[in-house]
Amino acid sequence: MKYSKTLILTTLLVFSLLFLTDCAGTKKARDQKVNTVIQTARSYVGTPYKYGGTTRVGLDCSALLYHAYYSVRINLPRVSEDQARIGMKVKLKELKPGDMVFFATGKRRNEITHAGIVTVVRSKSDIRFIHASTSLGVTESNLFSPYYIERFKRARRVL
Repeated sequence: MKYSKTLILTTLLVFSLLFLTDCAGTKKARDQKVNTVIQTARSYVGTPYKYGGTTRVGLDCSALLYHAYYSVRINLPRVSEDQARIGMKVKLKELKPGDMVFFATGKRRNEITHAGIVTVVRSKSDIRFIHASTSLGVTESNLFSPYYIERFKRARRVL
C-alpha cells in the first residue's frame, strides 16, 4: 500500500503536536502539583516540632512530608526511612522544587532520620528545603549549610 508524502507528513505533524501538547500539559500539571505541595508545607511554618506529631499543634519531619504530598493525593508512608524508598532517585545536582531530601542526623551515619521538601533552587550552592526542625519547628533551610550537607543521604522525586 502506497501513502502520499502529504499524508505521511500530516500524520507526523498531528502526532508531533499531540505529543508536544501532552508533554506541555504534563509539565504544567506537575508544576501545579509541586506548587500545591510546597504551599501546603509552607502553611505549617512556625508549627512546633513534636516527635511523632501529626497536627498543627506539633509535628515531625515525616508528618510534614506526609501532609504536603497528601494534598495532591500522593499517599506517602508515615516514617522518613520508608519515605526515602519511594519514587525515583535524584542526584544532588539535579534537584528541583518538590523533590524530597533525606538525612542521617542521628548517631548511625546511614540511617535516615530526617526529611524535607525542596522549595527553591537558587544556584548550585543554594537549594532551600522545608522541614520540621527539632529546634526551630517547621522552617526553610539551605541544603548546603554545613550541618545539612554533611548529613545529606539521598533525594527522591515522586512528582
